Amino acid sequence: MKSRTILLIDGENFLHKVKEVLKEAKVGDKRANLSRININSLLEKSLEEFSISRKLFYAAKLHFNPETEAKSKELILQQRYLKTQLTKHKFKFIIGGNVRSQKVGNKVIFREKGVDVKIAVDMVSFAVDKEAQTIILCSSDSDLQPAVQEAKRRGIKVVYLGFGRNPNKGLTYTTDKTILFRDLEVLEACGLK
Repeated sequence: MKSRTILLIDGENFLHKVKEVLKEAKVGDKRANLSRININSLLEKSLEEFSISRKLFYAAKLHFNPETEAKSKELILQQRYLKTQLTKHKFKFIIGGNVRSQKVGNKVIFREKGVDVKIAVDMVSFAVDKEAQTIILCSSDSDLQPAVQEAKRRGIKVVYLGFGRNPNKGLTYTTDKTILFRDLEVLEACGLK
């Protein structure tokens, strides 16, 4: 019987965690182009025991902000490049939320909303429709725990794929298995080791 293992990656969360690893390794912004990470090599090492039938990468739609024109353009171009690279490696790139700019004091910050909701809905849909035997969830968002519990209740094995640096304890306890990326593996996937 063909494996029905689906990989769900919360893209914003994943890239944030990679950025934490790079910051801890004191990698400067000039060398830390997150759109160029070799996600496939990182996944192959960590998930070699699984035969993944579908790979989904969830991202938020970026909106141009005239107040931060240069940063907006940079983020949009990076996302386009990342989407192109992921698509070449057989990922389905799903827009599941929005990134909006917000003024906080005298700074403009960007906040992502809605990606976790799309992942949760898809996870439960895959369980209800019996599209998966195993779901590998690469996210450290505790809000996904109810969806994990529902998928498990419906007979799906759920694996938490996280980062060794500050793994989500709730997801570690809620899922059937935990696999964590080591910092060295992340640095290698970024071409830095």
